[in-house]
Amino acid sequence: MFHKIKSVTPLPDYMLTIQFSEGVTKRYDIKPLFESFPMFLPLKEHPDLFSSVTVDIGGYGIIWNDDIDIACDELFLHGETIQTPFDGLMAFSDATQLWGLNESTLRKAIAYGKLINGIDVCKFGKQWVISCEAMEREYGAPKAAG
Repeated sequence: MFHKIKSVTPLPDYMLTIQFSEGVTKRYDIKPLFESFPMFLPLKEHPDLFSSVTVDIGGYGIIWNDDIDIACDELFLHGETIQTPFDGLMAFSDATQLWGLNESTLRKAIAYGKLINGIDVCKFGKQWVISCEAMEREYGAPKAAG
């Protein structure tokens, strides 16, 4: 299963914070890669390059340039899970993709009282978010990967 990446933030000491679409945040240490994989050495030699990290198109990894990237599964499996106030929350668009549903299904579930606004879901501006717990309670385990 792919663990789709929403955002990546470079930190001091060659660390990264990665937010995944399923509401999990991980911290990943790049330093061990310097010894094992020479392709990562430019990140150590050029701190500006390290700071230029971005999420690859589709969220299936992170990239620095055409030669340096890391897959989403590596980051998810070997990153350290960290606690944030946003753990377990995801956008409707991510939830519908992971569970193979339409956004209208979730909106109808709110209208019919199956999902409770302010408890299971909440709207911030134009964006609805839902808890992973509510999704699993109402729709079971995710059916689709990114």
